[in-house]
Amino acid sequence: MGVGEGMGVRRRAGVATAVLLVLLAACSEPGARQQPDPAPDPTAEPAEPTEPTGEPSTVPVADPAHAVDPPGERDGRLWSADILVQWDKAIDDELLEKVEDLEGVAHTQRIGLGQVSLENRVLTVASVDPGRYRNFTQAQVADFQEAWDRVAGGELAIDRTVARRLADKEGMIRLGPDDDAPELHVGAYTPQLPTIDMVVNTAWAEDIEMATDNGLLISTDRKTPASIREPLERLVGKDASVQMLDVASRIGLDPEAKLTAVPTGGTLGSVVGTFRYRVVGGGRIAPDPAWVSANIRTGVVPILGSVTCHKDLFPQLRAALLEVQQRGLSDAIDPGQYAGCYYPRFIADTTTLSNHSFGLALDLNTRGNQRGTVGEIDRDVVAIFKTWGFAWGGDWRWTDPMHFELAEVKRVG
Repeated sequence: MGVGEGMGVRRRAGVATAVLLVLLAACSEPGARQQPDPAPDPTAEPAEPTEPTGEPSTVPVADPAHAVDPPGERDGRLWSADILVQWDKAIDDELLEKVEDLEGVAHTQRIGLGQVSLENRVLTVASVDPGRYRNFTQAQVADFQEAWDRVAGGELAIDRTVARRLADKEGMIRLGPDDDAPELHVGAYTPQLPTIDMVVNTAWAEDIEMATDNGLLISTDRKTPASIREPLERLVGKDASVQMLDVASRIGLDPEAKLTAVPTGGTLGSVVGTFRYRVVGGGRIAPDPAWVSANIRTGVVPILGSVTCHKDLFPQLRAALLEVQQRGLSDAIDPGQYAGCYYPRFIADTTTLSNHSFGLALDLNTRGNQRGTVGEIDRDVVAIFKTWGFAWGGDWRWTDPMHFELAEVKRVG
C-alpha cells in the first residue's frame, strides 16, 4: 500500500496529470512506509504501505465538481459485511425499517449499485457515502484516511488487479464504452467487498446514471448470515437479489442468489435494462426467461448467415456486414471461425459477466486473433464495424482482436 500526492480527474477534453495513491493494506506488513510513486503506472508492483496515523488528511480535492464533504476520521465501530441486497430501484424508508427490525440484522448501510461494461467485463460500481461505507471495510482500509478523502474528493477506489487491466498511464478509467462516458482518476487501490469492483462517491452517480440507494449492506454481526436468508428474501421480495457475502468471498458469488445487473447509462443501460439471472453450474447462467423472450432473437445476416443476438444489435450488425460485402471484403471474414454472439455464461474461469451474456458482442476469425495479440483481422473490416457503432477488442490494453461489441446505438436507414 502506498500513498501518492497527486490529483486529477479528466472528462473527454484534456487530461490532468496526477500521481496515483496505491493502497494495499490487507496484504502488506503493517508499519512500513514508502515515498510517493514518481509516476502513476498501474502495471508497477505495489510498494509497502504507509502507516495510518489518525491525523487529519491534507489530500487536496481532485475534482470539486464531483466532491462531497470530507469524511473526517472514522466514527463508530467496524461492521462485518455479511449480506448485500440489490434492487433495480431505490429502497424506500418503510422497507428499510422492516429490514432493520428483522431478527439477526445488526446494522445496515444504503449504497448505490450499478454495472458498467469495461473491455467486455461487466463490473459492479458502488456509489457510497465514504464516511459511512468505510465502516464495512477491512480495518486497515477503514482507517486509511487518505483513501476516503480521495473518494470524497471525486476519485475512484478500485481493486488493484482490476485497475491493472483498465487504467491508462495517467491512472484514468472510463466507466463505459461510450466516448462520452465519465472518466475518473484512480485515487486508491483498495481491496473491495465481495461482488463490488470499484467505489465512487455519490456525487458521481448522476453522471454515471446510477442510483445512490438501490443497494443495502447488512451486518449480522455474530449471527450466521444464512440463518436470516429466508425471512429476508420474503421481506424484500422476489425482484431483489440477496447475496451472502461470506460465500461470495470464497467463490466470487453466491450461487443460491437470484443475481441482478442494473447496467448504468449509455448504450448498455438503454439496451439491456435490468438483467436478472441464476447460476446453473459449469460457468453457465440462466437469465430471466422473460428478459430472454423480450430481447434475444435469431436472424440471418450477410456473410455469417444465421446468428442469435440481442434484437437491438441486428440493425447495426447487418449494416456493418453489408458494407463489408459491398466493399469486396467478404473473404476477410470466415463464417467458419465465427464464435457466437449470445452466450449466457461467465467469462471463462471467472464469475464475471461479459457482453456476450446480453447478446451484444460477437467474435470473428478466432484462430488468428487470440487474446494478447495484435490480431490478423483486416483493419478495413475493423474500421467499418467502428463506423457502425462497435468497439473493437484490439484497442484494449489486453487485446482481444476477435471481439466486437455494441458501443453506440446508431440509426440505420
